Amino acid sequence: MPRRPSAPATPLARTRRARRIDGRLTEAFPAARCELDFSTPLELAVATILSAQCTDARVNMVTPALFARYRTAADYAAADRTELEEMIRTTGFFRNKATNLIGLGQAVVERYDGRLPDTLAELVTLPGFGRKTANVVLGNAFSVPGITVDTHVGRLVRRWGLTEESDPVKVEMALNGMLRPAEWTMFSHRTIYHGRRVCHARKPACGVCVLADLCPSYGAGPTDPVLAAPLVTGAERPHLLAMAGVGDLAGDPPAPAVAGADIAEGIGADGGGAPRAGDAVEVAAAVGGSAGTGSS
Repeated sequence: MPRRPSAPATPLARTRRARRIDGRLTEAFPAARCELDFSTPLELAVATILSAQCTDARVNMVTPALFARYRTAADYAAADRTELEEMIRTTGFFRNKATNLIGLGQAVVERYDGRLPDTLAELVTLPGFGRKTANVVLGNAFSVPGITVDTHVGRLVRRWGLTEESDPVKVEMALNGMLRPAEWTMFSHRTIYHGRRVCHARKPACGVCVLADLCPSYGAGPTDPVLAAPLVTGAERPHLLAMAGVGDLAGDPPAPAVAGADIAEGIGADGGGAPRAGDAVEVAAAVGGSAGTGSS
């Protein structure tokens, strides 16, 4: 059983710790990617707006028909509201999301000749966009590095002692200073994967975590590998347990309660833990409601 390390106390120590964590996560999740399905920047923008307060899995069930019906920004600009709302109803907040999608289409047509812009400064002016959504689109559709601070990333980097900030923009700036720009986008994906599959909000699988020797929050969840192994979920489970030296436990089924609790949540949601102010603002941008609407 590893000893719980202390939190890094200096900027240099935090940078070293962040890069060691990123290296370990790279080994743990070599196939990490954006879990929203898309083929164009506009499709990713739409999917990301729909993912507020909704799981990526649910969004991916809705978007094939949606993308076949609405192929361009002009299509969204001219969309029949009733039809659009019905197509996205199951993602939640469908009326506000429809308003944002129609407004997005209109803004892109009127201001950018139908092509989604590729800069942060321009994207954050569009309906349904905040900084988090913009970084998702930039990093995954335009290959412009950016750290997406969703609720998984925010809570994990605090657990790791990399920052005490709770404001997503301040968290992003702190991480930008620790990690090489080339790693920013993938660090976000790897951290989200780890948060969904291992480091759950309510009950992290500490006893089989590949970051146990680097995490000052080790012990927040069960440290006994036999108790922790069933908490690990996802297709990567055998690989993660093997990395932790307990590959023989891979045959034990994951715990059903955890599997439904806080994994596979959308960009704008985290199934466990209370919403933070910055997250609420981002969700409000995506769904068009007030910052206090819903939970993230």
